[in-house]
Amino acid sequence: MAHVLRCYNKEQVIDMSILSKDLGIDLGTANVVVYAEGKGIVLREPSVVAVDKNTGRILKVGAAARNMLGRTPGNVVAMRPLREGVVSDYELTERMLAEFFKQISKYAFVKPRVVISVPSGITSIEERAVVQIAQEAGARRVYLIEEPLAAALGANLSFEGPDGHMVVDIGGGTTDIGVLTMNGLANSSSIKVAGDNFDEAIIRYLRKKFGLIVGQTIAEETKINVGTVFERTEPVMIAVKGRDFKTGLAREISVTSADMLEALRRPARQITDEILAVLEQTSPELVADIARNGIVLTGGGAQIWGMDKLITERTGMRCTVADDADSCVAYGCGKSLNWINRMQEGPINFARRKLLKE
Repeated sequence: MAHVLRCYNKEQVIDMSILSKDLGIDLGTANVVVYAEGKGIVLREPSVVAVDKNTGRILKVGAAARNMLGRTPGNVVAMRPLREGVVSDYELTERMLAEFFKQISKYAFVKPRVVISVPSGITSIEERAVVQIAQEAGARRVYLIEEPLAAALGANLSFEGPDGHMVVDIGGGTTDIGVLTMNGLANSSSIKVAGDNFDEAIIRYLRKKFGLIVGQTIAEETKINVGTVFERTEPVMIAVKGRDFKTGLAREISVTSADMLEALRRPARQITDEILAVLEQTSPELVADIARNGIVLTGGGAQIWGMDKLITERTGMRCTVADDADSCVAYGCGKSLNWINRMQEGPINFARRKLLKE
């Protein structure tokens, strides 16, 4: 497994693991999930930062900042510094990570080593931005791992041998699809259709059909409670409050799972179309293995009702949602920490190994 990690280093290798806990980080568009070696998941916070525009001072990060979305005065802005799986605001992302590091490693003697997951389609410039942000936030050494590999590790898939497996990680900003075999990716794809697109589809649908304007927070709550991409045998309903498009006054409507099926049909189909495209580009032998082993879903978007059923219907292959799907990537980053020391011993054949210069 060592070859699936890419190492970025600014200093000489010194084993200080006894003085600092290594960290695995799922740096997601919607949430940051951190795994600490020997402790498990130690932090799960929304990827949101609230900043005072006049002074540049960070007021809140994480859940506290998320509660401020759409509710801030003129001098305060609450925003997500990551969009579609990559960094959109360098400074805010670095300061957000620094705050999280302080919470986790406040008593550490030395800076931690970290493994960070990135989309499989990330560019070298985007890679470098993630590495520099982590180093400036307080990381001693930085390793990057593709999200499909991390998700597969976190879902406890065994892909050391030649047998083929497929994992689909539906996050907040991207959906990453990977075909894994012999400790690596045989084929992969990353598309910018994921949880945020489902939220935006709900916002558009409620405005178009009901004339109701809602924010992203309410749209996400609606998705979690009644969101569906496959017809339910027993419909469910939720009351949604927002602002009337015509009068500007508060109004409440009832939204059913049938409404959500109509609203979410397009982004769900885009994801399944990409899965089919990946299967078409995969060797027949690996496709046969996947048909036998099934497709595994991870990420928050995988928990939308009926996603596994929809993929099963479109592909004809068994599809299951991994246990604790939200945390699979972070757990996978944590498991990859076991190979860090092995990576430092002697010449190792990395898939894509790059070192940052001083």
